[in-house]
Amino acid sequence: MNWEQLLSLKRFGDTHKRIRKEQDETRLGFEVDYDRIIFSSEFRSLQDKTQVIPLSQIDFVHTRLTHSLEVSVVGRSLGRRVGQEILMKYPHLQNIHGYQANDFGAIVAAAALAHDIGNPPFGHSGEKAIGEFFKNGKGKQFKSHLTDKEYQDLCDFEGNANGFKILTESRLGRLGGLRLSYATLGAFTKYPKESLPKKPTAHIADKKYGFFQNEKEAFIEIADELGLIKRSANEDLSYSRHPLAFLVEAADDICYTIIDFEDGINLGLIDEEYALEYLIKLVRDTINTNNYHALSNTEDRISYLRALAISTLINETVELFMTHEEAILNGTFDKSLMDISKYQAQIKDIIKISVEKVYQSEEVVDKEIAGFKIVDGILDVFTDTIFNHHQGTLSNYHKLILKIFPKTLDLNQENIYHSLLGICNYVAKFSDSKAILIHKKLRGTHF
Repeated sequence: MNWEQLLSLKRFGDTHKRIRKEQDETRLGFEVDYDRIIFSSEFRSLQDKTQVIPLSQIDFVHTRLTHSLEVSVVGRSLGRRVGQEILMKYPHLQNIHGYQANDFGAIVAAAALAHDIGNPPFGHSGEKAIGEFFKNGKGKQFKSHLTDKEYQDLCDFEGNANGFKILTESRLGRLGGLRLSYATLGAFTKYPKESLPKKPTAHIADKKYGFFQNEKEAFIEIADELGLIKRSANEDLSYSRHPLAFLVEAADDICYTIIDFEDGINLGLIDEEYALEYLIKLVRDTINTNNYHALSNTEDRISYLRALAISTLINETVELFMTHEEAILNGTFDKSLMDISKYQAQIKDIIKISVEKVYQSEEVVDKEIAGFKIVDGILDVFTDTIFNHHQGTLSNYHKLILKIFPKTLDLNQENIYHSLLGICNYVAKFSDSKAILIHKKLRGTHF
């Protein structure tokens, strides 16, 4: 892979090549990507989607939206820092083509901003509930109507693939979805493969999948434009990652490791004294003990250590990326950057405590239980309506349900897969509150 091709400004529907030197410096193409994401309705809905801890009256608990904004900030710093190094290593990118360090930052910031845009309500339990419905629930009835890969898309419903669908899917009046640059879409796709085969190798790019069968051709076009390396030797699609996807992943890893831990401390789920010990281990080489001991309350101490920890991990991530840049470009680097961090032991300790004290807390488990039942109940009614619509056997109740579907949902395609995937995408866009409201309506209890 080469950086000039990887930094493509092309968008869906372009009929001519976009040249970096011809860009308006006051509104660069990569910065437009960020704007289009942040003004989208799908991004706004993240303000009412659970990150880990259920939404509450406590104002410092993170939602998907605040998490995405923080990941984007970290991603921008990573991108700019790496961009400076790349331009020094390959000066022709700047001298001939006009690329700047901020271009790298803008690409990573936009991709990071969108990294959770496809996630269903109720955190990862919502994602699992959709898959479970088709794998072991009433959705099993559709297996005989689908190809193996189509059915796997539903059984392992993936927020990353759904995000790619949201960003790229054409609909009436909005061809090409948000029409983001191909560079940003490449950096967004952490798992550039289809749903089958599952985890064919231990390569980090094979951990999950990044696009549904419905968006397969769109991804191939993007991969070809960016010059991504095809890793599969047969008809099963699998590519090497866009290099900047490693930075998007690192930004997410840094934020959820440190900030979920911070939420747990502020909520009292993790003992402050115990927690501070672990954070101090992570920043022991950079902490100013005088500044730290001058802080008089838990929130300020945690904030200071959090900022220092994120800065420490940003510095190391940039160093790791540049150390392995050539292997990343030729597709042989097969781990996440945080997996080879010198702070790996400290990170694992922090995540272990978060799992025990936060992710498995009673409040979080209760949310996941409720989320499963709510999503399952909605899909039960919606998919039954879809099936009867395709069979021409709509009841009066089904006809009423059809009226609440958005006009953008095309149910008249011959292949039922497209309709089922469309329904899953529709439900995944719900905020937590809207999912609860829709479930109550379907049960006849919302009056």
